Amino acid sequence: MSKTAPLRFGFLIVILTAAFSQAALPLLQSAGIAPGISAARADDDDDGGGNDDDGGGSGYGGSSGGGDRGSDNRRPRGDLRSLFGWPFQRAEQRPQQRRTVAVPERAADKILALGLDDPAIANLTQEGFVVDERTTIALTGSELIKLTIPRGMTLDTARQAVIATAPSASVDFNHFYQPEQQEASSCSGDGCRLVRHMVGWPLDGDQEQTASCAAPLPIGLIDTAINAGHASFTDAAIEVVQLGNGAEAPSGEQHGTAVAALLVGAAGSRAPGLLPAGHLVAIDAFQRYRKTADIAETYDLIQALDVLAARKIRIINLSLSGPANTLLEKAVRATIDKGTILVAAAGNEGPNAKPVYPAAYADVIAVTAVDRSMKPYRRAVRGEHIDIAAPGVGVWTAASISGGRQKSGTSFAAPFVTAAASLLLGANPDMRPNDVANALAQSASDMGAPGKDAIFGWGLLNARTLCQS
Repeated sequence: MSKTAPLRFGFLIVILTAAFSQAALPLLQSAGIAPGISAARADDDDDGGGNDDDGGGSGYGGSSGGGDRGSDNRRPRGDLRSLFGWPFQRAEQRPQQRRTVAVPERAADKILALGLDDPAIANLTQEGFVVDERTTIALTGSELIKLTIPRGMTLDTARQAVIATAPSASVDFNHFYQPEQQEASSCSGDGCRLVRHMVGWPLDGDQEQTASCAAPLPIGLIDTAINAGHASFTDAAIEVVQLGNGAEAPSGEQHGTAVAALLVGAAGSRAPGLLPAGHLVAIDAFQRYRKTADIAETYDLIQALDVLAARKIRIINLSLSGPANTLLEKAVRATIDKGTILVAAAGNEGPNAKPVYPAAYADVIAVTAVDRSMKPYRRAVRGEHIDIAAPGVGVWTAASISGGRQKSGTSFAAPFVTAAASLLLGANPDMRPNDVANALAQSASDMGAPGKDAIFGWGLLNARTLCQS
């Protein structure tokens, strides 16, 4: 062995030791061994709470900023781990997992009823029921009552007891509904293009089409809270209505802000809307559940429909889903009978899931989502009730704090059809809900099996002819 060999061998040991110490730092810190050293964590692209701000920047997804970018796992120059393929680097790149809490299908101790008279209420009170809330619903011409059931009584027994006391009343559980959003992602460059070109949106730069468009009718939105201070709403006509007395934990702003901006975001903002000159009446019908999810009670959804009906709003976007409910169905039917168009997200529970509501109710326009390759969104619910498809994968819209990001889910396909219905009604105010539904179906670009099918409905929304009338 030459005299320089020990020196080379020693130098190699130093290099390997340095590489080990750098790779092991995050593990040491997580174990409490190196408390004074901070370790970088990959960004968890979960929209179930927290900040989805894109951190500013320029363009539709510039590289500057923070929260909305994907994790930048590039190593700094000179990182010796890149030379040796150190096995610990994979563990370092895993995104942090957030705890999720399963949301129950219904309230554990509540029963709802429409049409209880005073004698029935008195009898139920004697049996141990307590009137929790009550309000008159003009849509149905009856009072909506939320009852707390007697302690020790099951929900099924309680419902049967109320039905037996008031056979003519509509009685059901207080079911929970959630916003229909599954995915959010960061993007850059061409990946952040607005997807409205897929349906030939008439207000997307075509001056001839824009000039022929009538003013859109006001839109009602039943969703989560909205960040009214978002830059995309600077010139927007948005009226926010809060239900209840504010006693419940406020809902998050991610979903409502994204859907609202997709509808009426300012034309020159980071998140331009489909109808930047439109008028939106937004009702926050949601509340926070265990700090992790947003839920809307059946009681509040019925109230929200009633409020919008009283304001004579003729188009309502419902990017939410849940189980079938007798009282909600009655309120939906009454809303449509008054000439209001209800547009609902088909749901993200998966292609083999059962239909979700309100999308599956008769005469509600159920909207599914497709990606930029015209393929069905992999999580979209399918079924004979599906009416029409619209872009819903990688849709660019507002983040909750500022700027924008891409969103995916049937929640973000529904606003395309809602906006289209608003333009149709603006040009033809005498159209009834069935007229609007038929017009959208007849102009849709057929996809999948010929005619209406369980995946795409009548096909992809075609917005090119919306303003020709």
